[in-house]
Amino acid sequence: MSAHADTHAHEDDHGHHHKETFVTKYIFSQDHKMIAKQYLVTGTIMGVIGVLMSLMFRMQIAWPEEPNVLFEALLGKWAPGGVMDADIYLALVTIHGTIMVFFVLTAGLSGTFSNLLIPLQIGARDMASGFLNMVSYWLFFLSSVVMVISLFVEAGPAAAGWTIYPPLSALPMAQGGSGMGMTLWLVSMAIFIASSLLGSLNYIVTVINLRTKGMSMTRLPLTIWAFFVTAIIGVISFPVLLSAALLLIMDRSFGTSFFLSDIFIQGEVLHYQGGSPVLFEHLFWFLGHPEVYIVILPAMGLVSEIMASNSRKPIFGYRAMIASILAIAFLSTIVWGHHMFVSGMNPFLGSVFTFTTLLIAIPSAVKAFNWITTLWKGNLQMNPAMLFSIGFVSTFITGGLTGIILGDSALDINVHDTYFVVAHFHLVMGISALYGMFAGIYHWFPKMYGRMLNKNLGYIHFWITAICAYGVFFPMHFIGMAGLPRRYYTNSNFPLFDDLANVNVIITIFALIGGVVQVVYLYNFFSSIFFGKKSTQNPWKSTTLEWTAPVEHMHGNWPGEIPHVHRWAYDYSKPGHDVDFVPQNVPLKDGEEELQH
Repeated sequence: MSAHADTHAHEDDHGHHHKETFVTKYIFSQDHKMIAKQYLVTGTIMGVIGVLMSLMFRMQIAWPEEPNVLFEALLGKWAPGGVMDADIYLALVTIHGTIMVFFVLTAGLSGTFSNLLIPLQIGARDMASGFLNMVSYWLFFLSSVVMVISLFVEAGPAAAGWTIYPPLSALPMAQGGSGMGMTLWLVSMAIFIASSLLGSLNYIVTVINLRTKGMSMTRLPLTIWAFFVTAIIGVISFPVLLSAALLLIMDRSFGTSFFLSDIFIQGEVLHYQGGSPVLFEHLFWFLGHPEVYIVILPAMGLVSEIMASNSRKPIFGYRAMIASILAIAFLSTIVWGHHMFVSGMNPFLGSVFTFTTLLIAIPSAVKAFNWITTLWKGNLQMNPAMLFSIGFVSTFITGGLTGIILGDSALDINVHDTYFVVAHFHLVMGISALYGMFAGIYHWFPKMYGRMLNKNLGYIHFWITAICAYGVFFPMHFIGMAGLPRRYYTNSNFPLFDDLANVNVIITIFALIGGVVQVVYLYNFFSSIFFGKKSTQNPWKSTTLEWTAPVEHMHGNWPGEIPHVHRWAYDYSKPGHDVDFVPQNVPLKDGEEELQH
């Protein structure tokens, strides 16, 4: 292992000597720390677009048919007289879901923190391939640009739901949003998948080959385990979505019928036969469910690290945490059918998917109990990163409980495609993953920019966001159980749902407040990059290797020899030491035993 590290150190030694230009340092950078920042800023911009869309369609649901100046200004011809067109509503839902799941959460967590932390925490000069890392980011940037361009297509952006089920997505003539907007969606996703695969392969190779001397797999921080396993899931599942996208392009453009059969449009029989839209559902959800864990596992890793550091205690059940990450990764690939209980699936197959879905609750519960036990009797430091980590555990448990209902085929049928599903996956995946991302940003911002975020603005950001998140998604469970279907741009045609109109207004008010308070975070983030208080080398008194690197960035991370590792990553409050943290690179004292974890 030391041979790997020494060779790598020798190869990258030139990083200290050659003069970098603005272009090589900030644009086409091969430094993993700069690429992490590029991912974060790009993901933030996409996040602003995604959140704006959600606020617009929430206002449409709360006050349907009422003229809105904002709609007229932002949507133009799609909101004549300020009243939102029905077609653009579904398009907004489609692009919002796509942007948030792929471009914000995947990029904000895997792209940002895998890049930032893998080399620093394993003791490497950089990623295995800096060039591939750079290509990975620029493919991601290109896919983001293509997705944003699709918003300005004359016939409208993709409008088949973020799951893009055929036939709406397979027939260009089906509706306005099935034309060029849909094609650009598919092109964007194909480029995004190429980016993710390059990044994932880089992360896997780096963790396996470039660990510093003494950094065995059982001494790795849980963040690295989470990023490593996430990358493996990505390599297994993303190619399946790519194949689905390519087959869909062939159906759309080359007359094949992989996903089409016996289609009639306005009485005319189309020449498609033999295909099946359910095949697309299988291919999409074979990625779609692991994607949930591609998003949530990095957040789990970040939260584990932050909780141990801010509890001043070793993480509870380190090996059980690793085992649960591996179990979640395996089970996530055999549960995709629970998204398809109402597709006419054989009831026996439904019972199999119910069993595997409920099984995944076990490793998830192990993690939740271990986080709570880590907090128990700890010397808690309630900074914004810690608050977002505790918020993560709260929403993960709350959202996970409703997953038990949706994972049971008999119960799911009653609430499938209602707001109950929206509430579940936004809490367990959307809000939880965002909390994990915010926790990571507040904790590692000093490592990224050498400055501290404003703590008081962080508190405002957390508390208002937390109240609004529950204010939005908790009531959705009840309107979902009352039968309110999702993706309808107005429910005013159904007298059955008149009593739920006020609940939708309350949800929308919480959403608007929660959206506006993100401006506080954005101000804090961008102003602190330039004017924040300068950071010390180890502001949180943490034990992992990234805090042994100097605050000033250099391509190569450490100025001299790479530090060697002598202990696991969680020596907090260890008896026999003067301070309550012992960094991994500090040798064991005479007679000191490494903790059994």
